[in-house]
Amino acid sequence: MTRHFIDDSWRFCINEPKRFSGRRSAKRDRRHPDGARGSEGGPAGSGEGGRLAAVLELSNISKHFGAIQAVNDVSFALEAGQVVGLMGDNGAGKSTLVKMIAGNFRPSEGTIRLEGREIVMHRPVEARQHGIEIVHQDLALCNNLTAAANVFLGRELSRGIGPFRVLDYKTMYRRAGEIFKELKSETRPRDLVKQMSGGQRQAVAIGRTMLSEAKIVLMDEPTAAISVRQVAEVLNLIRELRGRGIAVVLISHRMPDVFTVADRVIVMRRGRKVADKAIAASSPEEVTGLITGAIEQV
Repeated sequence: MTRHFIDDSWRFCINEPKRFSGRRSAKRDRRHPDGARGSEGGPAGSGEGGRLAAVLELSNISKHFGAIQAVNDVSFALEAGQVVGLMGDNGAGKSTLVKMIAGNFRPSEGTIRLEGREIVMHRPVEARQHGIEIVHQDLALCNNLTAAANVFLGRELSRGIGPFRVLDYKTMYRRAGEIFKELKSETRPRDLVKQMSGGQRQAVAIGRTMLSEAKIVLMDEPTAAISVRQVAEVLNLIRELRGRGIAVVLISHRMPDVFTVADRVIVMRRGRKVADKAIAASSPEEVTGLITGAIEQV
């Protein structure tokens, strides 16, 4: 039986820790060569006409719970390094759609493809294995632990000989510091989460996704209930993810945030996708009309 010895500052251990690979995640900028923002919606092609192959593609996705149709025949594609704002009123189907991408629900109809390969997921852990991470609105952080401890929570590193192993605090603190530096965040690995601002807490949650080398990050209302300064910090974190070639789906009710950081906006109403447009080709007024139903569909 393998034993792990820990100190009180971490307050946890696991039975089978992962080994540290010692490799920093290289920046993967797979955006358009000219840096232009993404084009309008619909499944992406395989590179024809200057478009990149989709890292994620949803085709005719539907989900019903008994007689309730939560999502109805939704299709869209997401390229690496692209930020898509997902907007709609409460009950529009946004959360259900994201939960299918995250592996919480299995679609009733339709297919999900990752980098051109169809995938079927039954649990969130399977989505994470495919490189799909989700940052929940409540962040699911342990307030009594440090930033580094939260980043490595459940995947702690250890060192030792044979069955006698200790948690490798030095490597975990160092790697967490590298991640926060890559995110251009002021978060420090030894800071306690309970003492952090909203923006710093988001950096910790996003740091987890970078540790796992995510391809796609789903973010649920990351700028809700935080100050204007903290909103700016979170939007910068999203830009850093995009700069690393990570695709982001941003669920938000905050129109200014979506139009500041997103490349495209997808609008849902009553379970259907009613618009998928490049940000440059839309406006807050148009999106508001689509959300409320004043504009039927574009």
